Amino acid sequence: MENKLVVSPSPHVHGRDSIPKNMYGVLIALIPAFLVSLYVFRLDAIIITLFSVLFCVGFEYLIAKFILKKQPTITDGSAILTGILLAFNLPSNLPLWILAIGALAAIGIGKMSFGGLGNNIFNPALVGRIFLLISFPAQMTTWPVPATAATDAVTSATVLANLKFNPDNLPSLTHMFLGTEGGSLGEMSALALLLGLGYLLWKKIITWHIPTAILGTVALFSGILYLIHPIPQHNPLIHLFSGGLMLGAIFMATDYVTSPLTKKGMLIYGFFIGIITMCIRLWGAYPEGMSFAIVLMNGFTPLINYYTTPKRFGEVKKNG
Repeated sequence: MENKLVVSPSPHVHGRDSIPKNMYGVLIALIPAFLVSLYVFRLDAIIITLFSVLFCVGFEYLIAKFILKKQPTITDGSAILTGILLAFNLPSNLPLWILAIGALAAIGIGKMSFGGLGNNIFNPALVGRIFLLISFPAQMTTWPVPATAATDAVTSATVLANLKFNPDNLPSLTHMFLGTEGGSLGEMSALALLLGLGYLLWKKIITWHIPTAILGTVALFSGILYLIHPIPQHNPLIHLFSGGLMLGAIFMATDYVTSPLTKKGMLIYGFFIGIITMCIRLWGAYPEGMSFAIVLMNGFTPLINYYTTPKRFGEVKKNG
């Protein structure tokens, strides 16, 4: 009677992955981009990032404990990651009271209103960023001059703003790649973000499908236009190295909860994010389109999953 047969439901094989492990793995991958933001924006980078994390963690704790009446899960790293990604999508001179509103929108609307981690439809950090962009357009599009710039000016235009409205005033591709130009905290350095991508792929936290689909689509789309009409607005390297493309493709579009489950679905998802981003950049009112593209495709993720997930043996999928 000592050797009892234990019957339990699946899964019967367990991997070493866990939510905290993957969340903190992504945080490690963001370190190079954060170091660049420190070099470019100095103390402001620390202030915005620190308070963004504090606001997000605090709001998640309060909402979970006092509104949803359940045990807070702030130690799993997801609220910290949301705070850092939100900060990385903001100007370094954003007033803290506006930052608090963005954190509340990210956690309260984008995450906890759906039931918390694993239930949210849209990427929480991007919900916060878009909420602020719509609510406070002036503050969200006033960019401080980098501390590394040799100028007495206080504000400056981003690369994408110049590309759209003043293409004769663009920095070199080297400066774009290294990240010494103005912009949101974590989007400047393509090199730093690619180092993060390498770490995520090495640790198998994400797969190559979504980043490659997005970056490849943007490069191909703009490259074809550049062959037809070779102007700076169509230069694929400028689009790849500027704005939030790298940050979004590597760290935000790959969010487990809001991205497709299958490899085929990931490629479709990434392709349309790239197309929508380029359409907004080239013909939309905003110089940047990555945030809108990701959130829009987040809404299509369930549909993509439905049509790309292999059916179980004997299962008949019903349309409609």
